[in-house]
Amino acid sequence: MRACCRRGGACAPAALRGESDLTVCVRRQEMVILVVAEYDTAHVRPGSRSALGVARDLAARSGERVEWLVLGSGLDSVASDAARFAPVTVADHPLLVQATADRYARVIADVARAHEASVILANATTFAKDILPRAAALLGAAMAGDVTGYSFADGELLLRRPMYAGATTATVTLAGRPYIITVRASAFPPAEPLAKSGECVAWNVVAATLPNQIEYVGLESRPTMRPDLTEARVVVSVGRAFRSSEEFEQYVGRLADALKGAAGCTRALVDDGITPNEWQVGQTGKVVAPELYVALGISGAIQHLAGMKNSRIVVAVNSDAEAPIFSIANYGLVGDVRQITPALIEELNR
Repeated sequence: MRACCRRGGACAPAALRGESDLTVCVRRQEMVILVVAEYDTAHVRPGSRSALGVARDLAARSGERVEWLVLGSGLDSVASDAARFAPVTVADHPLLVQATADRYARVIADVARAHEASVILANATTFAKDILPRAAALLGAAMAGDVTGYSFADGELLLRRPMYAGATTATVTLAGRPYIITVRASAFPPAEPLAKSGECVAWNVVAATLPNQIEYVGLESRPTMRPDLTEARVVVSVGRAFRSSEEFEQYVGRLADALKGAAGCTRALVDDGITPNEWQVGQTGKVVAPELYVALGISGAIQHLAGMKNSRIVVAVNSDAEAPIFSIANYGLVGDVRQITPALIEELNR
């Protein structure tokens, strides 16, 4: 079993650093469970650490090795942070500076083959939903997405995943290796750092093998200082109660800021162009499980509940006392959100 690393790579171990560009091959004694990392400027995201926690548990049962796979360009800081939790394979190349799905899927498949990966794991984000199915196709592998639990029966891995907007849960098995799995981060605790950091090994990205079917044009995103929806301890979301971006900020944004949380919405506001897609909570948006979820003027359609029903505490405000959202709320207020929201903001800011 052989895998290659390039001497002098940005994250190569000290023994491999040097001026030479010689390709060095190292032998691996065990199969690998590979975790594809997502990161911000310098840190692995907590959701990816949840996927790593699942990998550690699977490895404890099978005796396999757990590794991160970090892809991108200029990855020194991210790789160093990732190494606090597990050994890291670093695919660092200028052509990977943008996460185009065709190139990332190709590198993931190449690394998986070279490492003889038995399982490839990632957090169930938009990023993973775009890239991992492509990697599965390249590998001819089976895939299960949005996994919320797992167990074993007669040595076989059984995966639980929601279906029909969370109305039911299916238990599935995968045929053949590698298994490719995305996990719902809110269902699993993030992995803690190791007592001693793992090694970083640079993967030799061969530019000529990278596809160029997808062209990166640009990124459209509304800047915000609030925490990411999937990582926030508090989320304040709204339905059609407010009809402009100004009203959204006046009510939802200010309440989220008072609670030091993130602001979210239902699909209706995204469809109307009031809020960006990345703020949507629900079946076709982001799945969240904060300590506190405040639902303002949200009726509680099953598609929205699928994205937030695992929140620890749910506070609902709605003028309709029969709204389905109250069936899962820990606390409910029946009334006009335009009157109740300012009162909550005033009380919190005292």
